[in-house]
Amino acid sequence: MRILIAEDDLVSRKFLQKFFAEYGECDVVVDGLEALDAYLMSMKDKEPYDLICLDIMMPKVDGVKALKAIRDYERQQKIHADDKAKIIMITALADTQYVHNAFDAGCEAYAAKPVDINKLTDVMKKLELIK
Repeated sequence: MRILIAEDDLVSRKFLQKFFAEYGECDVVVDGLEALDAYLMSMKDKEPYDLICLDIMMPKVDGVKALKAIRDYERQQKIHADDKAKIIMITALADTQYVHNAFDAGCEAYAAKPVDINKLTDVMKKLELIK
């Protein structure tokens, strides 16, 4: 499984990378702009990400804007629903409006910080990324 982690906080980034490394190859970026660059490069190289984790609050381009751009690209390229990346939003925000906006934009799940490993594992099972 190919995984992209977009997280600006070093501790969260290291934690997520260590967790997801058990399940696949991880690329890690520090902001939404780098996330979009990595996503587009993976599509160009025909090695798309199976899972993308986006922090909602990131510099340059926030997670929700990155999510919308990824979903727009998938629509433009007519990528079949089964072939789209699964996207999990990561947030420390208590404001549920951000979470609602992310679901409206097309994310499959969200995880609140601090991330609970058991809940994240359950989400990955529900998304059929792991057994």
